[in-house]
Amino acid sequence: MAGTLYLCATPIGNLEDITYRCVRILNEVDLIAAEDTRRTLGLLNHLGIEKPLTSYYEHNKAEKGPYLIQKLLDGMNIALVSDAGTPAICDPGEDLVKLCINAGVTIVPVPGAVAAVTALISSGLSTIKFAFEGFISTNKKNRIELFDRLKNETRTMIFYEAPHKLQATLEDMYKYWGDRKITLCHELTKIHEEFIRTTLSEAVHTYEENPPKGEFVLIVEGKSEEEIKAEEKEGWEAMTIEEHFNFHLSQGLSEKDAIKQVAKDRGLRKQDVYKEIKIAD
Repeated sequence: MAGTLYLCATPIGNLEDITYRCVRILNEVDLIAAEDTRRTLGLLNHLGIEKPLTSYYEHNKAEKGPYLIQKLLDGMNIALVSDAGTPAICDPGEDLVKLCINAGVTIVPVPGAVAAVTALISSGLSTIKFAFEGFISTNKKNRIELFDRLKNETRTMIFYEAPHKLQATLEDMYKYWGDRKITLCHELTKIHEEFIRTTLSEAVHTYEENPPKGEFVLIVEGKSEEEIKAEEKEGWEAMTIEEHFNFHLSQGLSEKDAIKQVAKDRGLRKQDVYKEIKIAD
């Protein structure tokens, strides 16, 4: 009978954030696959757990993945842990999960700390809808495509960023999106935990003068509905009312509905739109 892969969330800073269930699972499994075995060994020593460790990370996943799958198929129970937080989020655990699914191996999540959600709920920005984007590419073309794609995103956005890339990222966000609210989350759950609630323009200025240290989670305000409507209105006002009317006709609206939509887009009365179209005719 095949074993089980346990996805075990470990603390992102404060060691007290590990769950009772995670401690039990780490004690019970046959093997622990870790992103960094030295770092995980420190956690296990703190918990008083002695278990065999094997590495599983980005640069060895192609070889180690099949090895772990075979161990699981042979009946071994394995816990997968990342350096900090929940595995399979922005790390090669995602690939191991896919291999397990293809091999018919049972996967059991053992939830716990997640840096993205920890930062989001403390940001003061909307938590109703959000988009997790993870790490931002250093490739210039990919960065431009990302910022362009997200310029009209209305959900709160979450990013992970390294300190040496933070300034460039803040400058790009400000360049492509204009000024938005942002919360920069630093040293989460640690002694010097910090939440900097500010704007993109202020953040750019702050880190020009004070080079950042440590990893950051960036929580960025989405584009407001008011801003979208204002931009749409500017676009409509570049058209004549007749052109605006014909545009909605081309989208399949009836004349009556097109007049109603033009009035709504421009904040006019239907009678005023009708008169303008009549004059144009």
